[in-house]
Formats: sequence, structure tokens, C-alpha cells
Amino acid sequence: MFKVGQILHQARSGRLIVRLSSDVRPGAVLLDEKGRKLGRVVELIGPVAAPYASLTVATNRLGKPGDGAFASG
Repeated sequence: MFKVGQILHQARSGRLIVRLSSDVRPGAVLLDEKGRKLGRVVELIGPVAAPYASLTVATNRLGKPGDGAFASG
């Protein structure tokens, strides 16, 4: 498991917005620091040099802004 970004906030649509620090592709599943599923990447938004990921939420137990987002593998 490796860190790919940091949770920014939850959008009005209910999606979770994550500021990325590593390459992530749409469809990837992101986890919290305990290995629990946060959600699946639906789209990448923002500039190529500093992208954000929009996730469909997997559970009502979301991380807080500033918490890390991780990918398995």
C-alpha cells in the first residue's frame, strides 16, 4: 500500500475530492490509512501538473480533510 494523495473535501455531489501526488487511473480503488476502501476514482480533474481525483464514495465512513489516500499494490 502506498500513498497517492491527500483528501481535500467532500463535494456537494457526494463525491470525495483527493489531491493527487502520484499517478492514478480512473477505475482505481483508493483506501484510507487502515486499508479500508474510500472509493473508486471516477474522473481526474484540474491541471496535468497538479491533478485531483473525484471518487464515488464506498461507505459513509469518510476520511477527514488532510488524511492520506492510498492505493494497493
